[in-house]
Amino acid sequence: MTAATAYLEKLNPEQRLAVEHGTTEGDGHVAGPLLVIAGAGSGKTNTLAHRVAHLIVKGADPRRILLMTFSRRAAAEMGRRVERICREVLGTNAGITADALAWTGTFHGIGARLLRDYAEQIGIDPAFTIHDREDSADLMNLARHDLGFSKTESRFPTKATCLAIYSRSVNAEAPLDGVLRDYFPWCAMWEQQLRDLFACYVEAKQVQNVLDYDDLLLYWAHMLQEPLIAEDIGSRFDHVLVDEYQDTNRLQSSILLALKPDGRGLTVVGDDAQSIYSFRAATVRNILDFPKAFTPSADIVTLDRNYRSTQPILAAANAVIDLASERFTKNLRTERQSTERPRLVTVRDEADQARYIADQVLENREGGARLKQQAVLFRTSSHSGPLEVELTRRNIPFVKFGGLKFLDSAHVKDMLAALRFAQNPRDRVAGFRLMQLLPGVGPSTAQRVLDQIGEEASPITALTELPPPPRTGDDWTTFVETIREVKSGGAGWPAEIGLVRQWYEPHLERVHEDASTRLADLIQLEQIAAGYGSRERFLTELTLDPPDATSDQAGVPLLDEDYLILSTIHSAKGQEWTKVFILNAIDGCIPADLAVGSSAEIEEERRLLYVAMTRAKDNLDLVIPQRFFVHGQHAQGDRHVFASRTRFIPATLLQFFEVCGWPQARAESAAAIRAREVRVDVGARMRGMWR
Repeated sequence: MTAATAYLEKLNPEQRLAVEHGTTEGDGHVAGPLLVIAGAGSGKTNTLAHRVAHLIVKGADPRRILLMTFSRRAAAEMGRRVERICREVLGTNAGITADALAWTGTFHGIGARLLRDYAEQIGIDPAFTIHDREDSADLMNLARHDLGFSKTESRFPTKATCLAIYSRSVNAEAPLDGVLRDYFPWCAMWEQQLRDLFACYVEAKQVQNVLDYDDLLLYWAHMLQEPLIAEDIGSRFDHVLVDEYQDTNRLQSSILLALKPDGRGLTVVGDDAQSIYSFRAATVRNILDFPKAFTPSADIVTLDRNYRSTQPILAAANAVIDLASERFTKNLRTERQSTERPRLVTVRDEADQARYIADQVLENREGGARLKQQAVLFRTSSHSGPLEVELTRRNIPFVKFGGLKFLDSAHVKDMLAALRFAQNPRDRVAGFRLMQLLPGVGPSTAQRVLDQIGEEASPITALTELPPPPRTGDDWTTFVETIREVKSGGAGWPAEIGLVRQWYEPHLERVHEDASTRLADLIQLEQIAAGYGSRERFLTELTLDPPDATSDQAGVPLLDEDYLILSTIHSAKGQEWTKVFILNAIDGCIPADLAVGSSAEIEEERRLLYVAMTRAKDNLDLVIPQRFFVHGQHAQGDRHVFASRTRFIPATLLQFFEVCGWPQARAESAAAIRAREVRVDVGARMRGMWR
């Protein structure tokens, strides 16, 4: 075995088939379309990294490889793996080769780069800034207000709802009336007003030279509708590889097919059984229909050897997903044998559910399993409330994922607004937010200033020449000088963010009581900024793929080095733990009450349960509370309901589980039974007190 083939010997036969597809000598290294169906825990990332490295080893130019992942961190990890594999074969040249793999990133990040490259051809200013979701909602609200929709007699949809409608219509490439009918029926009466609003919103973005998330895909897709541009962009890449293809939306699929209409050099990797992001307009149809998109068809390689879970866990998960109405046939298998089946644990109610999990977590810890090796997963963030109370009461540290994101915190958004406004002074959302930090500047003053400078050829020059608004004093002068200095670029990057922080600190202390805690976040932001080559690159990539920080975690402050993981199932995708508990494995939670309107929704809920089950390596408990508290979704208001086991585990599948009850669910005293039979008219007693 030589060094040239040693890295391939580590792969199983199916992985190797995917890695070597179309790379035999003499075929120019550009094969037809390949679909890799990668089951949970089957080494998907490792296989994709090996395929990229193998292409390079076989002579492909890394500068002509486009690799798209769903996070910047995933792209960075992929790059590290590719370099490590290449180093085994290419030795000292591996670093140079891997560094040349420059077109690696998210769909949105790659789209932003290409839009700047082709800005002149498509009529946009390459200095555009990018709005995150909150900024986009604010701009939508400004347009909503300008059109008078905030003062309608009956309640007009909120800015967040308007943005959600707009975003789904764009990403799903669906007409507005269909989106309203299928997803927002309570807004259908406003169809014409929403059309007017979206037109106004688009015009406002163009005037201010800003793009939102959806524009990065929408502009890219429309750019590719021009045959010469599509051919030019497509010819830049010999190989296009896409990770997590089951999570793409129709717009992303359109982009991919326009880049490689014949499918040559195209590889997509994913698992239809893990398609769980329809709320982001992702569609499982992209991966299911991929083979039909090309003539005669794409080659399909299935990775079904699981390296994560024990065979009993996989048998149960396979049985659940085998009942799906449509899927690629794939039954996960493993060499990890065990006699312990997943447990279906019946408890009395949510309080007992919380006590049971706390007991088990502590028992596992005594048995040698660290808290970090254990996770509690749930369909919706609110489901963990009783458990969080119990964990806090028993002093069990935990971190809950799915809370406030780092970049959603007000102080970080203030800093980024200053940088964005310096980058693009026509960005009204950034300017509006920024100016109102100054004492004496309210919405009317901020809007008047933005109107005045927006009409000028050089907004920054106009800003410096404006007389200070009344009652702003030195605060206005310092603000203008800071923006002007950052805009000039004289301090260089990343020193510019230091200038902004120095300006912002006095306002931070004035506006926020916990200024010292927030200041730590701003220092962290500066450290993050040092990893980027320019202000433009920093703002673009940070907006598209924000890093996690302390604010990403809700719940008890992290004071221990070991802690239990609480997570929604959506946030847990791609993760694994030794021991996993699934909360509320009952109808109404999995599937959720609001997600059973169509067969497609029910099938996605089934896939959610499958994803949750396949996060477990050694032990899996699904907990079934017999009584469940329902918050005011019904006419009766808040109430307890009797729950039934999730429909995704019918009686025919019970053979794959150990079915048991927690003792406190079974042991009910005779006194408790008699107490339930008592009926007392307490109201009559209360009335009698005063007669």
